[in-house]
Amino acid sequence: MDEQIEYKRRINERKFGKWEELPGGGRRYSYEIDGRHGWTARYVKEVNILEETLRFCQEIYDNNGKLIEIHEKYPEDKGHKKIIEEKHENHT
Repeated sequence: MDEQIEYKRRINERKFGKWEELPGGGRRYSYEIDGRHGWTARYVKEVNILEETLRFCQEIYDNNGKLIEIHEKYPEDKGHKKIIEEKHENHT
């Protein structure tokens, strides 16, 4: 592996602390921060095999661990998007 790529990988590993391998040699890095009201923010960075950023977002989880909001930041800042749970009605 190229020295520059290895250097970027070590930086991401140190910065994020957690990662998973993706198909094609990329990785998904993440780290979590606990909020004041029991919520958790997870920062997620997806990179390709060259450690080039493909996607970066912030996921917000409520105090039950349920994903409630996503803020896509890269490649395009799409702002905050609330996750709305679909309600299924039982028709008989």
